[in-house]
Amino acid sequence: MKKGQANPAWVIKNTGLREPFSFKKFRRSLMRSGADEVTIETVVSRITPEIKSGMKTSDIYKRAFSLLKKVKYPVAVRYSLRKAVMELGPTGFPFEKYVAEIFKRRGYNTHTGVVLKGFCVSHEVDILMEKDNEHIFVECKFHNQPGMKVDVKVALYVHARFLDLAKGHGLNEAGSPKIHEGWLVTNTKLTTDAIQYANCAGLTLIGWDYPAKGNLQDLILETGVHPLTFLTTLSMKEKSDLLGRGMVMCRDLKKNGAFLRNLGFSEERIKDVTEEIDKVCQEF
Repeated sequence: MKKGQANPAWVIKNTGLREPFSFKKFRRSLMRSGADEVTIETVVSRITPEIKSGMKTSDIYKRAFSLLKKVKYPVAVRYSLRKAVMELGPTGFPFEKYVAEIFKRRGYNTHTGVVLKGFCVSHEVDILMEKDNEHIFVECKFHNQPGMKVDVKVALYVHARFLDLAKGHGLNEAGSPKIHEGWLVTNTKLTTDAIQYANCAGLTLIGWDYPAKGNLQDLILETGVHPLTFLTTLSMKEKSDLLGRGMVMCRDLKKNGAFLRNLGFSEERIKDVTEEIDKVCQEF
């Protein structure tokens, strides 16, 4: 909080808990979206008088998004990153495909929905990744509601699967790759116990804001892999229809205009969607 600002208002988080509104966190969220100092100060100065005790953080977010759309549209869309990822639901399959694409951009060979034999049982693996002759088993945990956290029970479950897969390779060396690492990737936060257990057991965790560097938000911004749920030129129903057809990424949608035509889009609307993709979903 800067000098001259009043005591912070108490706001209601998505979990229902109350906490003092943090201008530091608010500024950081704007900065991570790519906003420059002038834009940040413009938004903060406009929102500060509007914040009152009892407000929901989701309402503050909506107001910030509305202001950013008027000031710097691409920044506004990036500011809505977490919400866009949550809209990949309600099932976890689009999220698995999305995470696989992120790591593909980072140089991994990725496969989704692979069945591997373990020592005790066979496992359907969300993502099997390979790089530098090492194979990584990735379990994806998706939530489409804010305030959810991945707890230690999930970390225990994923680590147990990794151990069974690693041990199973000794029985079936020719038929399955040796699994060198187990990872848990989620679009939500992680409990302290989940982090503590994973660090002790050697399980790699990637959450929305964990670790401090290299978390899911960082990886999305670094790779430029944007979900089509970013697009404001599409309705929620249209996004749902496209996800149901296996379309997840902005860049794939741009390359496959037939998907939009099949949904009844006019050429003018297809042009509008494509122009938004060009503005927001950077090509690499």
